[in-house]
Amino acid sequence: MTFITHSTPATKTGSAFDDLAASLAEERPYPTEDALVQFGRAIMTELVDLLSGTALEDHQTMLGESLIGAFHSAAGRIERDADRARDRMRALDRDFDGSEAADTELQEATARAHGADVAARASELIRDAAAQAWTVSTGEVWTAWRGSRRGAHLTAAQLEAKQAIRAVRSRKAGEADPGGPVVAFRGAPTADSAEDAGRIFDALNWARTQWPDMALATTGAKGSEKLAIRWAQQKGVTLILARADFDSHGKAAPFRANDDLIALEPEVCLTLAQSVAEARSDYRPFGPALNFGQKARDNGMRHLPIRAR
Repeated sequence: MTFITHSTPATKTGSAFDDLAASLAEERPYPTEDALVQFGRAIMTELVDLLSGTALEDHQTMLGESLIGAFHSAAGRIERDADRARDRMRALDRDFDGSEAADTELQEATARAHGADVAARASELIRDAAAQAWTVSTGEVWTAWRGSRRGAHLTAAQLEAKQAIRAVRSRKAGEADPGGPVVAFRGAPTADSAEDAGRIFDALNWARTQWPDMALATTGAKGSEKLAIRWAQQKGVTLILARADFDSHGKAAPFRANDDLIALEPEVCLTLAQSVAEARSDYRPFGPALNFGQKARDNGMRHLPIRAR
C-alpha cells in the first residue's frame, strides 16, 4: 500500500490538520490528513480481511479493538508530552531574562509542544478512521475503554461520565459550562434487532429535535446501547459513557452506573427494557433499564419508555 506523505502546499487551503502542520517550521513534510485517514481505514480493512474465515476470526473483536486502542493510547501519551512542554514554556516565560540562551530554550519548548499537538491529532485521525472502518466491516462500535476522547471529522467527542458529572457540578457553582443538555438511554442487551434499532433511532431523532445540541449518555453495554452509540457517531452527537465498573462494584455495577447517569441531570431518560421484536417478546425485561426508569421517576426526571410502534 502506498500513501501520500507530503503536507499540503502552503498555496493550497487544506484541512484544519494540514493547515496546522503547515504552520510549523518543520523541514520534514507531514502526512496529509487524507493520507492518515486512508491509512487508518486500510490497516483495519486488512486486519478484517486477513482474519475472516480463519481460526482467528473468533478473536477478531479483541484484535480489532486492541488495534484501534493502540492509536488512542498513543494520542494520550503524546498529549501528555505536549502538556509537559507547555508547563516548561510557562516556566521559561515566567523566568525569562531576555538572554539569547533563554530565548532559544523557550522557542525549543514551544516547538516541542506544537509538534506534539500535531502528532496527537495525527494519531486521532488514524484511530477514528480505523474505528469507522471497523464499524463498516463488522457492524460493531468501538469506544475508548478509559478516559475521554476528542472528536475528529469522523466522530463526535466521547466523555468520561465522572468528568461530565464534575462539569455539571461546576456549572452549578458558576465555574464552567459543560455544554448542551444530556439525553440518557438505557437498553436491554437482547434488544438489538432491526425493529429495535428503528425504534431507538426514532426516539433519539425525536430527542435531537427537542435539544439540537444534546449529548447522549449511556453505559456502553452491548446490544441496544451499542446501537445508540452508533447513532451518536453517525450524527456527530457528543457521547458520555458511564461504564459499569464490575471490578469495584461486582453485580451492583450496572445499577451504580445508573446513579452516574442520573447525576448528569438528563433532560429525558429513555429506556428500552425489552426488545420490541415479536420473535423476542418472551425475553425477560432488562433489570438495569427498569431500575434506571424508576430512579428517573424518583428524582423527578422525565422518563420515556421506548415501545413498539
